Amino acid sequence: MKTGLLYEGKAKKVYQACGEPGKLVLSYKDDATAMNGEKKATFVGKGRLNNEISSRIFTYLRAKGAETHFIKRLNETEQLVYRTEMIPLEVVVRNMAAGNIAKRLGIEDATAFDPPIVEFYYKNDELGDPFINDEHALFLTNVTPAELQEMKNKALKMNDLLRELFSKVEVILVDFKLEFGRNAEAQIVLSDEISPDTCRLWDKTTQDKLDKDVFRQGTGDLLKVYEDILKRLERII
Repeated sequence: MKTGLLYEGKAKKVYQACGEPGKLVLSYKDDATAMNGEKKATFVGKGRLNNEISSRIFTYLRAKGAETHFIKRLNETEQLVYRTEMIPLEVVVRNMAAGNIAKRLGIEDATAFDPPIVEFYYKNDELGDPFINDEHALFLTNVTPAELQEMKNKALKMNDLLRELFSKVEVILVDFKLEFGRNAEAQIVLSDEISPDTCRLWDKTTQDKLDKDVFRQGTGDLLKVYEDILKRLERII
């Protein structure tokens, strides 16, 4: 089903799909990293959980009319996606203050943002994926002003859909990271993954963290909380 490793990142390997030049196979790894790769560990089963969670969320988004690169889940750790030309920007949508924005702006954790805040980060490991503004994004990448606005609009649309989804399973979507690419028709589509690796998720009742922060901060069992998210999603997707 796959041939030739094209790229290996912190959480996934990317392969060419056999006999299908416009398609790729994403293989989810068991590795976890935090703080720009300074903290690393391996959790057997993490790749399966992220693949299962991300596949279910992409299936939900597709049913809601959102354009993504996702085609289907192939097996426990792999999914088939359309090839896209990735734009080297991380788009972060923040519904509440947590993590670095609280430190940067000197505000309390859990402060609500209404409307949500959209931020850009430049994808560059050597630079630590720095926070940038719109003008920086236009200078550093080949994205156009119209595409940048489209990415913002689509990120906010995804936010509405994901908040609705997680609310149904008693989870607060605090913030999340998206990556976009251009498909074969040069359309901007959601790419990469959506999982507890890329989202901050808090239990609506207890405020317990159900995401990678438990590994980042050393406060909980990563596999246990990821399994919790999967079980909740299995009830509705």
